[in-house]
Amino acid sequence: MGSLVGHVAPGFAFFVLGLWHLFNHIKLHALNPNTYTFFPWFPTPKIKYLELFIIMAASSASISMELFIGPRRHQPLDTDGTIPSNHLHNFEHSSISATFLIYALSTLVLDKTRPKVPQYVGLTQLIGSIAFAQQLLLFHFHSSDHVGLESQYHFLLQMIIFVSLTTTLMCVSYSKSFLVSFVRSLSVVFQGIWLMVMGIMLWTPQFVPKGCFLNFEVGHYVVHCHSEEALNRAKALVNIEFSWYLIGMAIFGVSIYLVVTKIYSKKVEYQAILAFHEELEEEEPIDAEGQKMSVLGESKSFIHMGKEFVPLDLESASVSPRGLTRPRTENPASPEGSKALVHVSSR
Repeated sequence: MGSLVGHVAPGFAFFVLGLWHLFNHIKLHALNPNTYTFFPWFPTPKIKYLELFIIMAASSASISMELFIGPRRHQPLDTDGTIPSNHLHNFEHSSISATFLIYALSTLVLDKTRPKVPQYVGLTQLIGSIAFAQQLLLFHFHSSDHVGLESQYHFLLQMIIFVSLTTTLMCVSYSKSFLVSFVRSLSVVFQGIWLMVMGIMLWTPQFVPKGCFLNFEVGHYVVHCHSEEALNRAKALVNIEFSWYLIGMAIFGVSIYLVVTKIYSKKVEYQAILAFHEELEEEEPIDAEGQKMSVLGESKSFIHMGKEFVPLDLESASVSPRGLTRPRTENPASPEGSKALVHVSSR
């Protein structure tokens, strides 16, 4: 850091990472609104650990730039082996990058060993919170500038980092809260945007506030102002600028939530309709078979009842040629049976 590229490059990395998490968390919540659970990183279709590889690569590149590529002698130490004053900020920035490198590497190892999911997510978030805490600590006690315009940018950046740190810790206990993960992802996006804004506004001469100027000192350029009034005006402009970006982030967060939710909610409804039709198709053969068995059962019962009815009718009555009907008793030869015989004539 300490230059335009040194702020824009890591800022862009934070911006992309936060946007990736923001999109995936909204998508995950839209697809599973009732069973949503926070996840610390998201695999990609072709390369599962692409996100972690990018974090490790970006952190390694940052460490190399700060300690080996950036310094004039390609090493940050003095001739007597001590750390010179003009390279203190290089060690501070590389320490932040090293913590994020450890976070990505630890997450990869934890996923490879496949422990239980709750403990895995909790450990990953704990290491992530350590990375944000390290970032907050070193920016708060930054060695480069504590009183000038750059310090005001750093102070406002610390507020965003504090939100990232707090929500990361909250995700350990509130893993099913979509709002916590949403704010966390949005804060990471805001970190990236504010770092890029810092790089552009502090190290582009055209954007230096009126009454201030760039001065090269302690190994990098620093913005100084001619008077206290000019410095106060410049800080006020930074505060107004931050408030505008904060409003823009709120609008951006709501907009991307509405767009992503609309897209994936339709997919959920379409999948639900397909599942409903598949269930109907599976139930129809069963119902047809049941109706067939029911009809066959009714036919068999009708035939069975008919078979029982016909012999009963034939046994219970006989018709004479003259139309006389003679009921039959159980034992016509007995005296009781002979007395019970009745002849009915139809004339």
